[in-house]
Amino acid sequence: MDMVMKWSQNEKETECGRGGGGGGAATSELSLLGSDQVLAILYYLPVQAVISFGLTCHRFRQLAETDALWAYICTREWGSMAVQAWPAVGKERGGWKRVYRQMLFLKTVSWHRFHQEDLWPTQRASHSMVAVAGKVAVYGGGCAGGRHLDDTWVAPLPSQIGDGVGWQQICVGIPSGRFGQSCTVVQEALVMFGGINDKGTRQCDTWVNLGISGHGSSSWQLLEVVSSPPSRGAHSGCYGGDKKVVIYGGIGSDGLRLGDTWMLDLAESPATWHEVITPVAPMPRSGHTLTWIGGKRMVLFGGRGTHFEVLNDVWVLDMEDDFPSWVELRACELQPVQDAPVPRAGHSATLIFGGRILIYGGEDARRFRKGDVWVLDPSAGVQICSSSSCIPNFSQRSDNSIGNKLARRFWKKLKQWGQHPSKRSFHGACALDSGHSILVFGGMVDGEIMPAATAGLDFDSELYMLQLVP
Repeated sequence: MDMVMKWSQNEKETECGRGGGGGGAATSELSLLGSDQVLAILYYLPVQAVISFGLTCHRFRQLAETDALWAYICTREWGSMAVQAWPAVGKERGGWKRVYRQMLFLKTVSWHRFHQEDLWPTQRASHSMVAVAGKVAVYGGGCAGGRHLDDTWVAPLPSQIGDGVGWQQICVGIPSGRFGQSCTVVQEALVMFGGINDKGTRQCDTWVNLGISGHGSSSWQLLEVVSSPPSRGAHSGCYGGDKKVVIYGGIGSDGLRLGDTWMLDLAESPATWHEVITPVAPMPRSGHTLTWIGGKRMVLFGGRGTHFEVLNDVWVLDMEDDFPSWVELRACELQPVQDAPVPRAGHSATLIFGGRILIYGGEDARRFRKGDVWVLDPSAGVQICSSSSCIPNFSQRSDNSIGNKLARRFWKKLKQWGQHPSKRSFHGACALDSGHSILVFGGMVDGEIMPAATAGLDFDSELYMLQLVP
């Protein structure tokens, strides 16, 4: 890439040698290549380098604007499923470069409330909600009176906004009722760990459900494991790559917040939980989120700390190497400090297209619920190392005149349209396969204010779709 950028500079100085209009005496090696050969090189360059290359001369600008090139870039950056699902209007009016800009510069989200047919899951919060094998599944949670729930529901993922959603209760009583558990999709299986029942007992059992996809029984089975993390609830877990589940933090049996990381390897027989030891780690917390972003990397955000303070720090757990590591991420100096969500717990963090994470809702230190929507792009973050040194990404090293035009932003707040749900916390959320929409169900919402209380509390059972739109 450095060689191509050097060639680009040479082209700018000689006006490309071909078609530049200036007829410079010297002709660089790159200008001697045919258009197909130049395009083959551009396919491998970062977006900022493609833009820079197109500024060198008229001929190279035409090549850098090629629709086929930007169709490839869109698929490379955002994923084929997201690109196929994106509204066709951008492709028809401005070509694939316009589509890329739309998908990069997300500005708004549109809310839609689904009609739920006949029976559906009752009001709840701190439940599990996942999308697997073309279905959405909901398990457990807590409801009014501090009671736990022990039911499992499934419904086909809606294909259109106007579709009704038909739920089916597939099992009840197993596992035992709980809230604040983690539930992770591993291929087409669900893996659940821990949680808290209505007596305050923290659990440390591991359950699997192999039948949501329609293959085999849809009942939960207790997974026999060699060892297990300490009992906990209000922790967070996600897929860790290679048939692994990772959990972090939570509230232990002694009521204290935990700061440990554990990994379950389902490829082992019997399955075994292993504690993940790292040089540094996020501070202990509960009510945070842990989101898989591809490979063996996960992103942690927010939560409530040991002194009941709420947090808005961002950490990445990287398990690609033999020695896992937690690294804190922050926005680069070019992004204003106020362009970040306030500290919160009980929010949702859902992976969307392009390896980005959509943050919705939660509650602040005074337990006031939130209804804002943010997009977090881990690839735009600056790593905060133990030596206080920063490792910027390519987009942050680019010069202001070129690189920042299409540079990713660490945080971005989105405007909202449509049928807004009530502000909420400890709701469930999951993404559709394309990553361009997410489903939101349940949670704690504002209710009637009781005597001596600063805020009212109620539980919700509505199902919404949050759709990312141009």
